[in-house]
Amino acid sequence: MRLLPVLVRLAWRYLWRNHRRTIIMLSAISVGVWAMIFMTALTRGMVDQMIKDGVSVLPGHVQVHHPLFLDDPSVSNRITIGDAELARAFDTAGFKAWASRVKVPAVIASERESRGVTLLGIDPAAEREFSFVSYDDVEGRFLEGADDNGIVIGRELASKLETEVGKRVVLMSQDPENEIADRGFRVVGLFKANMPAFEESYVFIGKQAAQKMLRIGDTTTEIVFLADDYRNIEPTFKQVSARVDSSLEVSRWYEVDTYLGTMLKVMDGFVLIWVIVIFLALSFGLVNTLVMAVFERVREIGLMLALGMKPASILGQIIIESMLLLAVGLAIGDLLAWATIQPLQGGIDISAVAEGMEMMGASSVLYPKLYLSDMIRANVVVLILGFLASLSPAWRASRYEPVEAITKVG
Repeated sequence: MRLLPVLVRLAWRYLWRNHRRTIIMLSAISVGVWAMIFMTALTRGMVDQMIKDGVSVLPGHVQVHHPLFLDDPSVSNRITIGDAELARAFDTAGFKAWASRVKVPAVIASERESRGVTLLGIDPAAEREFSFVSYDDVEGRFLEGADDNGIVIGRELASKLETEVGKRVVLMSQDPENEIADRGFRVVGLFKANMPAFEESYVFIGKQAAQKMLRIGDTTTEIVFLADDYRNIEPTFKQVSARVDSSLEVSRWYEVDTYLGTMLKVMDGFVLIWVIVIFLALSFGLVNTLVMAVFERVREIGLMLALGMKPASILGQIIIESMLLLAVGLAIGDLLAWATIQPLQGGIDISAVAEGMEMMGASSVLYPKLYLSDMIRANVVVLILGFLASLSPAWRASRYEPVEAITKVG
């Protein structure tokens, strides 16, 4: 243990003997680490936003449906449990938030145009916690209750239908007997969403108005539950499964939207691959620096060996040099990444490529997410790979014969 401080001191001094080369290598490592963490934060932010937007549209982290509903989303495949019984089952269960809703395909028509949409019959009070619509940012007003007879549509849809607040539209869908169910509604509000596609695809009416229009009594098509975090939904899933009849299907959000679930899995793998790829480029410079340092000190290494220094100590000194170089570079790179990302926490406007981002399910504002776990992962991987990269020149230095090393230069 007494030898370690000596080796660290020697390694630090040798590192700065050629300060220009060390500074160049530190700059390369710092920029590489900055690029790793910065790009990871951007990608993590994009994926997180995609998942949050997707979950808010689903909505909820855990959902309950008729077993056939996801394949055939019609009111024929609805949950035949009344609202009062659902309230008794879930109101006192301690869920963060839950709601039952009517969700079916429909057609909306104005006096000029018609469009296919997803009809959402909701209780606005129950869904405020996890709706993708900000009730306070609606032009006009949002629904005031489950018995509200108005309709709220997206601004993009209103533009396509050439309608506005105060005008009437007609909704059409199918009832359980496969007969046309239609009703006129007055537009009471226009909502804004993160992505224009959401504004075109969804319309909101009161749940009781939807039940009456579709002639389904007080039944619904889905029940949704909110967990504490989209990454930790198992406790909520188990609690819902224990309270739901076996004739119904309980699904996690990533089972309902497999695309978003796959994105979450791929992201963690992407971070590791990205770090390794960047370091592979840096490793050539690191190995070259260490090899040059060894070549410049062949005579000194020979003298130390001749004076009784063990080959293992020479090996340790070269590896410590590598670790010190990487540690300083990592510290600078981490600081640069943090300083770069912090001012961008409010979001980066990428509306210039909004259409392309929308195709991926991402919004036009990118919010970088700097996670401590990602920084730790990047630092640990770089140190491990740096250790492996330094083994070759360190091993070569420790294998020198003292006499040959001294006479080689002298």
